[in-house]
Amino acid sequence: MAADEVRDGVELSSLGSSLFDEAGATKRDLVDYLDAVAGRIVPELAGRPLTVMRIRPGQGPFMQKNVPKYTPDWIRTVAIWAETSKREVSYALCDDRRTLLWFANQRAIEYHPTLVHADDWEHPTHLVLDLDPPEDAGFAAVVAAANLVRQALTDIGLAGAVKTSGAKGAHIFVPITPHPGHDVAAATRAIAARAERLDPAIATTAFIREDRAGKVFVDSTRAGGATVVAAYSPRVRPGVPVSFPLTWDTLDSAKPADFTIHTALDLLGDRDPWAETMPAPQTLPADLIEEGHTIPIARVQAMHEGKRRLRARGAE
Repeated sequence: MAADEVRDGVELSSLGSSLFDEAGATKRDLVDYLDAVAGRIVPELAGRPLTVMRIRPGQGPFMQKNVPKYTPDWIRTVAIWAETSKREVSYALCDDRRTLLWFANQRAIEYHPTLVHADDWEHPTHLVLDLDPPEDAGFAAVVAAANLVRQALTDIGLAGAVKTSGAKGAHIFVPITPHPGHDVAAATRAIAARAERLDPAIATTAFIREDRAGKVFVDSTRAGGATVVAAYSPRVRPGVPVSFPLTWDTLDSAKPADFTIHTALDLLGDRDPWAETMPAPQTLPADLIEEGHTIPIARVQAMHEGKRRLRARGAE
């Protein structure tokens, strides 16, 4: 297929094609947006094993971890053993604008880097709380839960940066000094539990959806080798919203639907608010880590509870 144009040595094709149904955007819109924010999003991706969500024409979206065989040899990759599939997965490392443009031409819309660097898998660089509202809740519920997390952090001398998820929720990132991954996971659980205790009518740590009772789920499972959608990444949703950095002062008035690949650039100007609002790396308090190690891992606890409920139903 002939290229429509070439940028940074990357041939770009079919730029006039629709991105996906309900996108209200073309592939050129995606390429132009990612190119414009390359200086802001690449630092969030560089050196981190990357998972992307792509959409081929006429097909549904799919997550891609293993790079395809036709990936150019100038794209840096790292091989990581996947225990679940019992094979090595070759992840891309999006270290520069050229790699980002190549992914954009592959119709990679979402960018999900790990919380660790490829050369230091044992030490996450950030602790992350993912706020997931119930289906019928507005963003005000997320804001209320975010403020609980912020208070829980403040109470232990920590600070974080907040962004929209690009969907209905929000992410709070807490940059940290090197700690073993299991301690970071424990501290994340403890912060979520403390936020829940501040106002259990608003926030919940219940992993099983039916147990959340219309509250915002404070998800503490984004730890270790987990991925989180990057700041400035588009999302595969109507209108192509982006994960947009906010300040704590503007959180109350934010409307996530306002931040799309069509509007984000004008709102950003020449600024990089994610870098501007991100605190310096912080040391996690020992008592927080200790508390977290007493809290069961949510996924494991939910698995056991699901089996128990299944047995109970079978006995009825």
